[in-house]
Amino acid sequence: MKRHLIVFNVVGLESSNFFSDSLPNIQFVAEKGAYFPVTPVFPAVTSTVQASLLTGKYPNEHGIISNGTYNRSNYSVSFWEQDSSLVEAKRIWDFQNRGASGDVKSAVLFWQNTLHAESDVVVTPKPIHLEHDMIMWCYSRPPNFYEDILKPKLGEFQLASYWGPFASSKSTEWIAGATEVTFETQRPSILFTYFPHVDYSAQRFGKNSKEVKEDLVKADILIGRCIERVKKLDLFDSTEFVVLSEYPFCDVEGFINLNQLLRDAGYLQVRQIGGYEFIDFEYSGAFAMVDHQVAHIYVKSPVQIDEVKKYLDKIRGIDKVLSTGSEKHEYQIDHPKSGDLIAISEKNKWFTYYWWYDPLLAPPFATTVDIHRKPGYDPVELFFDQNKKSIPLDASLVKSSHGRPLQLDSENSTSIFITSKKDEKINSLMAKDTVTSADLGSYFIESYT
Repeated sequence: MKRHLIVFNVVGLESSNFFSDSLPNIQFVAEKGAYFPVTPVFPAVTSTVQASLLTGKYPNEHGIISNGTYNRSNYSVSFWEQDSSLVEAKRIWDFQNRGASGDVKSAVLFWQNTLHAESDVVVTPKPIHLEHDMIMWCYSRPPNFYEDILKPKLGEFQLASYWGPFASSKSTEWIAGATEVTFETQRPSILFTYFPHVDYSAQRFGKNSKEVKEDLVKADILIGRCIERVKKLDLFDSTEFVVLSEYPFCDVEGFINLNQLLRDAGYLQVRQIGGYEFIDFEYSGAFAMVDHQVAHIYVKSPVQIDEVKKYLDKIRGIDKVLSTGSEKHEYQIDHPKSGDLIAISEKNKWFTYYWWYDPLLAPPFATTVDIHRKPGYDPVELFFDQNKKSIPLDASLVKSSHGRPLQLDSENSTSIFITSKKDEKINSLMAKDTVTSADLGSYFIESYT
């Protein structure tokens, strides 16, 4: 009998909130098989963790050191680039023996860095930006799977529900529908799908808010619908269901304008263009590419690295600065793309990308949803200033963040892995002192290739 695996990646599900009577479908999966805590790889951010879950490798091997990268040769920061080639290690579909039958073997919906991936089925948002407009579109593999199969059944995917001030559970509802249709029409042996909406509530309202609890219930209902669809196809007994999460959240009470502080010390330089201030990456002695609670600091002159580290060590709100190769290797983040220094905020703080002193000098993209031009992750894009009809420049609005290594916190909620199957491989994982995202990736590869 052909085996199937469906992995639900539910952002915001944690060891502290998953065991609840209000989540009967998730409990059904747990009671049928097994569950255990998971330590995410560092940094505990979306692209990095997802790469480890699909490769079984750590960032120092797969190269996804955050949600963004800095190109030292052309002085440019790129955030949320989607191309599959950015992942420098084989993923689960690269190990599969597809054989001569042509049967669909793998499917991945809405995971990062899957554009042009070799998975048999891929669906990922890829809007086409015109001069004064945008065509909402999803890249899909096989070609036209989105246009010919998903869109007629589910309607057009709405990017505004996926990110920005109007992001909501509607994005997950569409993705869950696409998961059901994909499984029924393509019959993959492995299917990875992404449920993002709890992430929005956690950052807007805090990890223990009623909004998070309500959104977890919505995720549970959608998981239940997918399970029922599998039952109707008479494939329930041959299907393993996995529910997992990428990282736990930390409620925050403040933020650190790290680039502004580097500017105070004379390291970061700006150029005024058209009445706005932009970072001058070429002439900056140091700048920070920030991502939630982690910042990769790139120092232009090697002789200044120790000097910049001493400055960072004095900044209130910074918990730890990784500087040596051995320190970075301890967290498996010693990769050429990584910053010369890597700063980690305290548990109740996070890093903004802001560098201006006067909000009037902030570049125009600062008050818009513009995930590619900002040289850092901007959770304030989840909020909307009704008076100005724009994204506010108020970092205090953010209530929760993530990214820190769990090793720094003795008491903390963790990520979670829940499976409907229990066998020797699951028992081996459960016997480990610590299970990481990379360990789960290895489990998927060993079990389904």
